[in-house]
Amino acid sequence: LINQKQYPKTLMRLEGGLIFNGMAKRSDIVVFNSSGQKVLMVECKAPSVNINQKAFDQIARYNMTHKIALLAVTNGLKHYYCRIDHEKGEYSFIEELPGYRELTLGL
Repeated sequence: LINQKQYPKTLMRLEGGLIFNGMAKRSDIVVFNSSGQKVLMVECKAPSVNINQKAFDQIARYNMTHKIALLAVTNGLKHYYCRIDHEKGEYSFIEELPGYRELTLGL
């Protein structure tokens, strides 16, 4: 994120807490824009963990609280990205994670 996509380290929160259904949960990485709005949530798995529907279900549940428009799940070897339109209740998978500037400026 930092080296290849120029996401500012100062705008990332690692292993941040959140409350979901009255229980404390943890999000691995949340990225903010310069206004403090959440723009990306990343769920990190171990390289030995196969990324499947369960991993996406987990980040989707966490995102019910955050309402972030871009989600990523990675095991360090494979990466999957999903855009969420919360107003329409729709989502779509994308091939590549946008760079920070592209994401925050809508380029």
